Formats: sequence, C-alpha cells, structure tokens
Amino acid sequence: MKSNPHLLTQVNQLRTELASVNETNELLTNELNKSSERFVTAMRGANQAVWDWDLDTDEVYYSPLWKSMLGYDDDELDNHLDTWKSLVHSDEQQIILDKAQNYLSGQLGSFEVEMRLRHKNGYFVYIRSIAFSVSKSFDSKPSRLVGYHVDISKHKRAELFNKKHTKILEMIAKGFPTSDIYTEIALMYEGLFVGMRCSMLELEGDTLLHGGAPSLPQEYCDSVHGLKIGPNIGSCGTSTYTGKRVVVENIETDPKWSAIKHVALPHGMRCCWSEPIISSTGKVLGAFGMYYNHPARPTEDESEALTSAAMLTGIVMERDHNQKRIRELAYTDELTGFSSRSCLYANLESLIKRSSSEKSQFSLYYLDLDNFKDINDSLGHDVGDKHLQEVASRIASVGQGAHLLARLGGDEFCIIVKEATNKDTAANIAARYLDIIAKPSDVCGRKFTQTCSIGIASYPEDGADLQSLLKAADTALYTAKDHGKSQYAFYSKVLATEAEYRFKVEQYLREAIEQHTLSLVYQTQHDLDSGKIVGVEALSRWHHPELGQVSPIQFISIAERIGMIKQLTEQVLITACTQLVAWKKQGLPSIRMAINISPIHFLDPDFIPLIKRVIAETGIVASDLELEVTETVVQTHQKNLSVFQELKTLGVSLSIDDFGTGYSSFASLKHLTVDCLKIDKYFIDDLLTDKKTQLLVGSMIEMAHNLGCNVVAEGIEKPEQVNELKKLGCDMAQGYLFSQPTHPEGISTIFNAKMELS
Repeated sequence: MKSNPHLLTQVNQLRTELASVNETNELLTNELNKSSERFVTAMRGANQAVWDWDLDTDEVYYSPLWKSMLGYDDDELDNHLDTWKSLVHSDEQQIILDKAQNYLSGQLGSFEVEMRLRHKNGYFVYIRSIAFSVSKSFDSKPSRLVGYHVDISKHKRAELFNKKHTKILEMIAKGFPTSDIYTEIALMYEGLFVGMRCSMLELEGDTLLHGGAPSLPQEYCDSVHGLKIGPNIGSCGTSTYTGKRVVVENIETDPKWSAIKHVALPHGMRCCWSEPIISSTGKVLGAFGMYYNHPARPTEDESEALTSAAMLTGIVMERDHNQKRIRELAYTDELTGFSSRSCLYANLESLIKRSSSEKSQFSLYYLDLDNFKDINDSLGHDVGDKHLQEVASRIASVGQGAHLLARLGGDEFCIIVKEATNKDTAANIAARYLDIIAKPSDVCGRKFTQTCSIGIASYPEDGADLQSLLKAADTALYTAKDHGKSQYAFYSKVLATEAEYRFKVEQYLREAIEQHTLSLVYQTQHDLDSGKIVGVEALSRWHHPELGQVSPIQFISIAERIGMIKQLTEQVLITACTQLVAWKKQGLPSIRMAINISPIHFLDPDFIPLIKRVIAETGIVASDLELEVTETVVQTHQKNLSVFQELKTLGVSLSIDDFGTGYSSFASLKHLTVDCLKIDKYFIDDLLTDKKTQLLVGSMIEMAHNLGCNVVAEGIEKPEQVNELKKLGCDMAQGYLFSQPTHPEGISTIFNAKMELS
C-alpha cells in the first residue's frame, strides 16, 4: 500500500501540537500546585480563625485564633476532623458534612454554613464558616478544603432574642400561664449574655413571692419566697422597697446582702442587679434580678437589658393583676364587699349538690330595700351608695359570718341561711333582718328609717335547682312588696300561679305597646262659672282578648317596671296631640289637652327632646299641651326642678295631679311654677259630709290661687258637689257628672251638643 505524504505530514503536525499541549498542562499544573500552596500558606499565616482539612487523611489544621475563639490554647485540641465533630452541635454535624460533600462533588457552587461550636466553658458559639476547595492538579478532584470562621454569636443571639421576644408577646396575648412566660423571659435574657441567670419575684403587700427562675437552684428560690422587703434586704428586697434599681457588685461583701448572703453564696452567685417592676400606674409589682457567678457591674448592654427585662415582665405581672381585679369584680361586690351575683350562683350550685347528697335543707332569702330609689333620686347616688354600705353592715351583723351574703345589684340582696331548716327558724331570722334594717339612720343629715321586704324560699321544698329556687324567692319577695312592704313572705304554689299570671300580663302588655294596640279615651274638663269645656284629659285604655279590660293603674305600673313606659308615653303624646289638632281643624273651640306623665321621665335626658319633637311633628300649640305629674316628682330634686323650668320655657302648661295625697305637697310648690292643681277624688267624695274635708279643700283652693294656680276638682258625680266647689272658689271640674271618658267621636258629639244648646 502506497503511503500518502500529505497524511503523514498532518499526523506529525498533530503529534507536535499534542506534545506542546502536554507540556503546557504540566506547566499549568505546576503553577496551580504552587498557587494552592501559596494560598494555603497565606491562609494559615493570616491572623484569622482558619482551618485546613486534608480530605484524604481527615487531618485538620486549626489556627490558634480558631482555638482561642472556643476558649482553648493552641496545644489543647488534636488536629483531626474528630475534634470538630466533638465540638459541633449534634443537630448540625451531618447537615454540614453533607453540604461539604455536595460542594466538593460540584453540586454546589460555594460552601458557606452556620454552626454552633461548644466553648470550653460549655456554652455554644455561633459561627459562620466559608471554605474553598484545593486540588493537586488541574483536572483532579479536590484534595483539601480550606476555610475560616467568623464569630456571629452577638448577631445570632440578637436575632434569636427578637424571635423569642415576639413569641413571649404572643404568649402574653394568648393568655399562656404566667410561670411559662416567666421561664421564657428568663431564658431569653440568659441566652443573650453567657453565664447570666435571671429571676422574677412578685410583690404581695410587703412580701416577695417566687415568680420564675429556671436556671437558679430550687433551694435558693424556696429561700427567697416569702422574704419581707426592706431598705437592706438583698438586691430585690431593697429594689422593691425603694422603687429604684439596686446594683450589688459583690454579694459576699455588700451590706445589703449580709442577712441573706448565706442562701446565695453556696450556689455560686456572686453579684446581683435588681430592677423594680413598675405598673403603668406607678405601682411596684415586683423585681427582676440578674446574677453572675463572679463579681461584676452591668455593662451598657446588660444595663439596657435589665431595664427591658423588667418592663417586659411588668406587662405579664400587670396582666395578672388586672385579671385578678376582674375576678374580684366578678365575684365580689365592690360597694358592699358581699359576693356578686355570679359568686352567689356558684356557691348556691355547690350547696345544692352538697345538700342533695346529704339530704339537708336550707333557706334562700331575697331582700329588697323599700323605696330606696327615692334616696338616689332626691339626694343623689353618692349618698345612696353610703346608705347602702351602712345597710350592708347591718345585714352582715345578723349572721355574724354564718350567712352567705350577696348583692345582686341596686338595692337587691340574696342571703343563704343554712340553719333555717324550718319556717319558724326562717321567720325569726327574717324578723331580725327587718328589725335591724329599720333602725333609724342618718342620711345626709336627715333622720331616715329604711324598711325592706323579704321573700323566703326553702330547699328542696320550693326548688331543687338554682333557677327554681331563685324564682321562688323572687316570687315571695314580690308578694311581700305587694302586701304593703316592710315584711317577709314565704313562697307557696299559689304565689307561683300569681307570678305566672303577672308574667303573662307583662308579655301581653309589651306586645300591645309594640303593636300600638292600646287606645285613648278623653274626659272633658269644665269651667265651673261658665260651664264651657276648657280641656280634655287623655286616658289610656287596654282591652286584651284574654285578659279583658285591664285597669290603667295596673298596666301603667307594669309598663314602668318592664321599661316600656317611655315608648307608651310617646305613643300617647303623639296620638293625643294629633287628635287635638284634628278637632281644631273640624271647627271645635280651642281647648287644652292634659296628659299624665310618669315620674320616671323626669330623670330621662331624652324627655325634653321628646316633647319638642311631639310639638313639632303634630303642630300642636305648646300652650294647648298640659302635662300632669304626681306630686312625688315635684320634690326638691334639682334635676326635676330644671326639667320643670325647661317645660315652662317651651310654653307647656304643668299640672300637679292627685294633689294632697302625697307628702310635702305645700313645700314642693315653693320651688316650682305650675299652672294648675288637681284635687284628688279622695277629697271630693267626702266634700258634702265632712267639715274637715271642706276646710282642707277650701284651704287648698285658696293656697293655689295665692300662688297663681288654677284648680281642677276630679271625680265630680253630683250637682251638689259642683255647688259646694263654686262656693269654695274652685275653677274647673271633671267627672262622670259631665261626661264619662269617651272616644274622639264622642267628644265631638259633646261639643256639638253644647254648641246647639248655646
């Protein structure tokens, strides 16, 4: 076969080029090895925490700074990978080795890790390590891993501190147990400063109580628990006493620790800095203490940490104080010191269970003060509260601690009497309560006799559970009040029937007011001289399909009790005023519309705005509206007087209804300007037969005229009564003699008949 000269030339050329490449690779490899050695030598010579790991032998060079960073001398650690393995945190060892392997195999482009290495003194140092691989030749695998360490403990501890701080705030917000939060707070600050131990002490009165100290010996915690505070009682005792920071550099020599250093020194504690824990209102709640096992004063960082630790712990302590206060308010009546409603229920439930298992009996008293509202209305709630406190002390004196006393609110009390196992005993105890409460007392400089009414229910006869027993006692109380007050009454099934009926009436009335099914009738008022109709009185009527015709006396008082009187009054005002305007449009003569107003309205801030709104909406002339009030509302309470004045400013006429049947009638008129007095039917009935009545009525008429008031006599049924009233100078009258209460059309008929006669 003939050779190809051209091909041989190409082969020779390739051989020459290959030899040149091999020579170049050898030169590069030599240079790389020289560079690697120079790099490693430079790294080892640098004043850094360097390490150099031989991947073939697992020998590791640790620089002096690397070792000293962990508290070791240069000759104390073996130069082997096992040294690192013994120092690194067990949770991180395999993770770091795997990451190194991935870097060396080319799966990762760089090697940078964070780890915890144990210091010679036992705590961990947070390290960031960065390394580079070194190969013997250009194309060979790495033979060494060379890197350096940076101590990031301060940064890492701050980072962990912030995380723990957030966690603690979440624990506080979520209501975690205080002891758990105390532990987290202590560990958080101990993690910030190596070797520190923390404690939290709570102040109760003049005594320190152990709160939390997870790193302090239990023996020491027990020793300081119950320690009395004072000007020289350790760091925390002095701090809580003075309300100022106390820094003790050396427990062994500081005089403030002289009396109690024997409990600290055996446990290695040599210094203690204490910061008082102070609430948002300035009250000292406890102390936060920091300890070291060597004498020291706080650095700037430690000083700031002590302040923040006390503030954070203060949030927890104040939360507990507030919760304790809430519990006290929930279970104790603040005004009297008696149990609250919820506390009564809890005790009653417990007593019922115990009595059921023991087959024992007891009595429940429901006590309500008679007419207590008059004190609040006339003398103010401050005086009323002081009076309640005096009454409460009298109530407490009866049982002398043997009776469970509870205030349900206002002037209502419940009393559990275990020894009242029969009616005779129960009655005797009830009589003692009635007697002691009724003793005269001084209320704002006035002699006052307070009475009360008591309802008594017996367990298990009148109720075998909480609700039925309370209902029975309440029913009996209502009966005692209904029978004249200032007495006690026992529960009976007859009373239950009456209570059910009363509840039914209340429900029906509520529905009737809400559905506007009550009606109005009107009774005329006549001028006695001319005989003309000068006004009408609007009277509410309620006819129910089941109950029949219900007396206004009954349903008005029920409306007041169930809180529906405001709504009812508004309906009456709008209906009556609208009717008066309609009569005027029909051509009827101008007259006044008289409407009864409950005394409750005179303490209602919305009453005057209501009257203004009614006048504006109905178009009634203000002077055509006459509001009738009972004389109990015109007593000397300043607020009542101001309401009267505002009504007069509006131009509304005012009349005192049932005059003469209340108390302090004449004294009341001294403070007020009213337009009319209405003499009650009680006096008119005896006017023709009783000289004293004639004298009284004559005196009332004369007095009213002297005060510039007109007089209306109610309940006129006989012509002779009219004649007598004319002689006495009475101005107006109303009653069945003139007309019975009638519907609006009936009033129109009466007017038309009058006009035809004239």
